[in-house]
Amino acid sequence: MNSWKATLDAAGIDDSELRADFTRLRRVVSRYRRHQYLAVRLLLPKAIVPHVIATTVFMHHTDTILDREGPVEERAAAYDRWERLVGEALTSRRSDHLVLRPLLHTYEACPRLEHHIKEFLGAGHVDLEFTGFAREEEYQDYIDGYSLPAFMLVANLLAPDADEAGYRGACRQFIDGSQRLDFATDLAEDLRAGRLNVPAQMLERHGVTRADLESGKDSPEVRALLAESIQQAQASLVESYALVTHLPEAHRPMGRALIGMEELTADAARRKGAQLLTSSARASIPAALRLLAREYRRRS
Repeated sequence: MNSWKATLDAAGIDDSELRADFTRLRRVVSRYRRHQYLAVRLLLPKAIVPHVIATTVFMHHTDTILDREGPVEERAAAYDRWERLVGEALTSRRSDHLVLRPLLHTYEACPRLEHHIKEFLGAGHVDLEFTGFAREEEYQDYIDGYSLPAFMLVANLLAPDADEAGYRGACRQFIDGSQRLDFATDLAEDLRAGRLNVPAQMLERHGVTRADLESGKDSPEVRALLAESIQQAQASLVESYALVTHLPEAHRPMGRALIGMEELTADAARRKGAQLLTSSARASIPAALRLLAREYRRRS
């Protein structure tokens, strides 16, 4: 793996303060997204790596503000302050914020990013107002209203010259599968936080109640519910391989690895079954490393 100094040099990040900023963000991502961070470092050209890291941290920081504990009014007020701060930074092209200063540098290198930043910030209100899904259609509205704009922050960097409609459609297929899988694998954590991300319509169809899930009930009905969620996620992920065809050749190993990592997570979730009601599922480390090694060889 190339040295971090060489990566910053390749991206044209010469200012010592900015280099320190990007280095700080690199440490943040490597802690909470270890597999994804390793994939970025191994599989993407050096020049784009710091920019992917900067947008990922911005997305994560924004998401943290939305998901923090407390009354919705307090979270909404905190998010409004953040939205204003980001807007002022984009207008003035200046910021002392440790997340925004490197993001502005990335924006200068990738001007189309401004549209995606603003779209994502506007989408944050969808997540603030989220109270659960009654029907599948509401879940799909959530994908369009929040999950897809969030993913497009990084996806735009991977294929800046792609056909907008075709690429966005393929990205939507991916994020549909990824978000559905995330809701399944994090079901225990979400329930402890008072959130239920499975559509009520789906619960009714399987004869499962929220109390069944909160109590960790292992029944054929619960297992069937979880299996269907994971199967739906897997189907969307398989179809999302179309997004790889929109990527420049140098970015395709990363695209395949991104989808492949989600498929490994889906495999782990399927094996775990009703135990998802007590703890999350994560991709097998040996399998993830084999996937990365395979794509790295294809890149070389």
